Amino acid sequence: MSKSAHSTSLKALNIATRKSPLAMWQAEHIQARLQSLYPDLEVNLVTMVTKGDKILDTPLAKIGGKGLFVKELEQALYDGRADIAVHSLKDVPMQLPEGLILGAYCKRETPTDAFVSNTYSSLDELPQGAVVGTASLRRQCQIKAYRPDLQIKSLRGNVQTRLSKLDAGEYDAIILATSGLMRVELSDRIREEIDIDISLPAVGQGALAIECRDGDEAVLSLLKPLNDGQARIRLIAERALNRRLEGGCQVPIAAFAVIEKQSENSHDKSLWLRGRVGTEDGQTLLKADKRIALSGNQAEREAQAEQLGIDVADQLLSLGADGILADIYNNKDGE
Repeated sequence: MSKSAHSTSLKALNIATRKSPLAMWQAEHIQARLQSLYPDLEVNLVTMVTKGDKILDTPLAKIGGKGLFVKELEQALYDGRADIAVHSLKDVPMQLPEGLILGAYCKRETPTDAFVSNTYSSLDELPQGAVVGTASLRRQCQIKAYRPDLQIKSLRGNVQTRLSKLDAGEYDAIILATSGLMRVELSDRIREEIDIDISLPAVGQGALAIECRDGDEAVLSLLKPLNDGQARIRLIAERALNRRLEGGCQVPIAAFAVIEKQSENSHDKSLWLRGRVGTEDGQTLLKADKRIALSGNQAEREAQAEQLGIDVADQLLSLGADGILADIYNNKDGE
């Protein structure tokens, strides 16, 4: 696009970001895209440390998963120190604080979970009783459902910290997001992308979202070219499911939506959403899914995606998901 096609009245834009290497990569990626679109715009990074970065000796689910990695960034938006915040969408609570919105859903990176080990090449190759590290109850419950013999041990810290703990011999293998390893150029550490049928991804996994102030039209218009319409439809469906289940990002809920052609010769598209809720020990793993035909314009398709998320969540609730989630929240509150 020509420079004039993306002229902006703003002289500078400040991006709030965490200081972890992955968060910095994400913010710098958006910074570079904005500078490419708007050569006259000064784009600055405002770095900060969040509560989730500070508390590293406790599993996330025990300290309340909602907003642990975003609250300080959101405060910077309220204060005017920042104009936008770049997040991994899976860290963003389902209900945003009043006055803030997701101004852009960016193109989605590979959403799978990655198996990382210095000794074994796959989840199937792990010996009985092997120790696997993850901070995610979603990964824990699905891996335990597939391999009940494995020991799951909590693993916190940024990507590099987790890898160093594996390298120090504390774990036989660890599970990380494929997208995170790819973004910080550590994809050579991936021994296997775990099949989605074994470990369905987290809501929004692999996607970046940009949060901004509601009604900040100058910023919203800047972000428009960063929006990916198809990713947005898929992510709206996944987040609607999680919102209906009243789940945070640190409960054993998985959801993954894909857009498919209805037939080889057809331009018509369908949206397929799969959802799962499980117990921490993996002994119960509830599964539900539904496909719908997409029709109409982008806004109508987004509304259809929202309803699909609610429908699949209701299927899970009818199977007993509410009881599983209530037990997890009660256990967390009691500790």
